[in-house]
Amino acid sequence: MLIQRGIQRCMTNAELHVAPDRFEISSGEALLVAELRSAIAVCVYDADEEAGALLHLRCIVRHSKPADVTDTTLATELLLLHRCLESLRESAPAARRLQARIVVHLVDTPQVNPACDIVIKLVRHYLEDAGVQVLPEDIAAGPARTLRFRPAMGWVHTRA
Repeated sequence: MLIQRGIQRCMTNAELHVAPDRFEISSGEALLVAELRSAIAVCVYDADEEAGALLHLRCIVRHSKPADVTDTTLATELLLLHRCLESLRESAPAARRLQARIVVHLVDTPQVNPACDIVIKLVRHYLEDAGVQVLPEDIAAGPARTLRFRPAMGWVHTRA
């Protein structure tokens, strides 16, 4: 929505918060936001069509088998990713040049990282197989990261 103020125009932006294990689709100027705590964010967009999606996945590891990721967990992550891409393509059928950024927050617990690496590789391969150009990952440990994503421009910003 455009608002006139003097001689300058300002955009009012909607902010959509994306919860863990959820995704949101946006077209236009909406800002998608996620708080990453031991999590993976998949930002998919087509800047030409000004449409995109943010998928927020958690990296959860059972303490009994720290480096193990079950088939059920992987299947659930793939299903969410599939639904996210499918919904984006339905809402923006002209989007033909999809690109993706994978942003990851790792906890300081080393036994979690191998399981998270498996999910990152799985997500990357799925996106590539679906014809999405995957840009380099942004992986960091330390304090939780706030991710802000504007699909209309393909703009991704994180801060601790």
